Amino acid sequence: MTYNQQDSLALLEQIRWGGKPRCPYCDSTNATAYKHERRYHCNKCFTSYSVTVGTLFHKTHVKLQKWFLAIRLVMNSPGGISVRQLAKEIGVNKNTACYMMARIRKGMAEEQELIEVLTKLDEL
Repeated sequence: MTYNQQDSLALLEQIRWGGKPRCPYCDSTNATAYKHERRYHCNKCFTSYSVTVGTLFHKTHVKLQKWFLAIRLVMNSPGGISVRQLAKEIGVNKNTACYMMARIRKGMAEEQELIEVLTKLDEL
């Protein structure tokens, strides 16, 4: 299956929240979905958020499908993968690949469960 950005956001919501949005700022599940984008408005602390807040994907302009592929490549490469090879495989420049690799390594320590689930996904 090929994922687009919306499918990737839905998948991430399912993995992180089990389908029920949870505010990353106050932990409330009382939220209203925005009509035309995958964002939510918390009815308790009145902030706006998406599923990427508090993850290695937060505040990046790289599409989630590229992130998911990068995670699989970094985690499943037996001898490791070079920055240049990662850049070539996912179609980004080497600076972006280096940034992504650093975030993935940080995520391995801070978001181990999320990284493991994404590593085991079959086809992205």
